[in-house]
This record gives sequence, C-alpha cells and structure tokens, in this order.
Amino acid sequence: MNRERNEREVEGWRPATKIPVSVLGATGTVGQRFVRRLADHPWFELRHLAASEKSTGKRFSEACSWRLALHGEDEHYAGRGAQVLVPCTPEAAAAPLVFSALDSAAARELEPRFAEAGCLVFSNASAYRMEADVPLLIPEVNAEHLALLEAQRRRTGWSGGIVCNPNCTATILSVALAPLERAFGIEQVLVTSMQALSGAGHPGVPSLDATGNVVPFIREEEDKMATEPQKMLGALRGGAIELAPFLVSALCHRVPVVDGHTEAVSVKLRGAPSPEAVRKALATWRPAATHGLPSAPRATLRIHDAEDRPQARLDVESERGMTVHVGRIRACAVLGVKFVLLGHNAERGAAGASVLNAELAVREGHLS
Repeated sequence: MNRERNEREVEGWRPATKIPVSVLGATGTVGQRFVRRLADHPWFELRHLAASEKSTGKRFSEACSWRLALHGEDEHYAGRGAQVLVPCTPEAAAAPLVFSALDSAAARELEPRFAEAGCLVFSNASAYRMEADVPLLIPEVNAEHLALLEAQRRRTGWSGGIVCNPNCTATILSVALAPLERAFGIEQVLVTSMQALSGAGHPGVPSLDATGNVVPFIREEEDKMATEPQKMLGALRGGAIELAPFLVSALCHRVPVVDGHTEAVSVKLRGAPSPEAVRKALATWRPAATHGLPSAPRATLRIHDAEDRPQARLDVESERGMTVHVGRIRACAVLGVKFVLLGHNAERGAAGASVLNAELAVREGHLS
C-alpha cells in the first residue's frame, strides 16, 4: 500500500506555482526547440529569451529565423514573436531555472556566472560535461547523480549549479545500454553512428557535402561517445562517480537525414546472454525516476519486431521525439549480440533532454 500511495503522489506532483525560466541562445535551432517546449509547459513559465549581442533589443520574430514546422503545437511561436531579446547575462536573464543552448565556448564563460547568481543551469554544451561534480544526466539512467550538485555547491560556493545533458549520440546509446549493464554487465561496445544533418546546427553541412553522401568524420564526436557513457553508467560512491569499466569504440558519420541519429551497436555482455534474453531485458525495463514528469515518454525504449525498423522517417518523432527505438536484436559472431538504435538528436538528445532533467531536479528538491 505504501508503494502504491507513493506512486500516486509522484503521478500528481507539481510545483505550487509555475517556475520562471530563461533560455540562453534562444534564436538558434536548439533554442527554438526550447521555446516550443516551454511555451505551454505545465510547470514552467518562459520569462526571458536571451541571445547574442547582435540580437539583443530586437523582437524575437525579428532576430529569429524560425526553422521548425509552424503547425499544430508550434502556433504558439506567433505569441512569442513580440518578446524582446535580452543579453545572456545574469543581470538581464536570471531565473530560478536557465536552459542553455549556447555553444561550448560561450557556455564555459557564461554558465558559471548564472550558477553563481543562484540559477540552476541545464546545459546542452559539452563545456562542463566531464567535470567530476557536474551531473551528466539522463533521468531514466542515473537520476541519483543529481546528488553531485551538493559537492559542486560546496566546491564553488554557488547557490545555483550546472547540470549537463550528454552528447546526443551518447544519450541514445546510453539509454539502451543502461538496462543491459544492470541485467548482465557490459564488457565492450562497438557502435557505428549515422547522424542527422540537424546535429550540425544551422546552416550545418554544406549541401554539396551532404547530398547523396556520407561524411565519415564529426569533430570530437567519437571521443564523446567513448567517454560519456562511462560517466553516465558509473556508480555514485562517496559523493563521486566511479566510471563504468567497459570500453566503447565509436565510428561516427554524417548522413543525409534531417532528424534522427541511427546507431548500429554490437555489445559483449558478461555471461554471453542470448539475443532473446537481451530483448527481454530491454523490453521489460521500466525506469521509475521519470514517472509523472511532464516531458517523460510513456516508453523510454520501444522495441521493434519488423526487420526493417526503426527508421528515422517513420519513428523518430513519436512521443515528441523522447523515445529511443531498438530493432534488429540478433546474435553477433564477434561480440555476442547486436542491434540498431534510433533517437531524436534535437529532442531526446538536446532540448527535450534538458527540460526533462529540470523537471526531475525540481521534483527532487534541488532548486535552491
């Protein structure tokens, strides 16, 4: 009965009043996704839209070249058009929650200023991901890592803090690896990514490079794939992360797909479980940490039985881009088992991920 009562309490939990939030880098493609997600959010009130100096003082509609489809839920964009953009400084854009769509160089300079001013910053940038006391968070995978904020605040003296979501490709991989690490233990991973053009931002990859082509290099991507899952799937012990010991070998490619990163994965698991056992572990995984959070998908993982799924064109937008899709689970002659993953790089891997992180942090009492 106590467990049932606690689940009902989580299901209906919400803050007493809407929490003001700011978006840094609001005019970029990830910033626009933040605007879309936050405009009608049940817990958060979009207070400040912040941008670079060249856009400051302009109306959002003047400075922003809107790159998302204007239909259905996107109609609220027109309601934000008149909002005046403010500088990316705590003096102009401070709010209890700050969502950062800044590039890494700007994030390294600006995000600590917001954290020092008492803001809890949810960052898409890579600048602070691998810092020892910065949570690299996927709520379904490592919700307990939010406890690192305590160590971060002790070290820095900040009343706020920084929480990062991972690299988009590492996010998709880690969501699928998490139940396998728990069920069996992982020894080795080989992953080949086929990454969408939107992952490069706008204008991104030149058309003559992207059309009818595969580009076998994305700067720093393979390094992030090799290191970030070890932190995310590591154990929190004594206020620090003990990195997971498995190795990841990654090969990353840019392909002519608009949205959705596909990954071909081979995994060596302890005990050499059968593909059927692996499928069961993935299909029965029910992470509890996101239960009742507004941005959480009904299914974090969706298992596909059709031999030609998942596909970016058919599957990536389901659940507002927050589900990771798994298909073609089968034996691998080299490592033991292999499968295909698909996830939305700009939602599960960027804006949607940060909003979900913020929801968890608020519900768990980490907002100062």
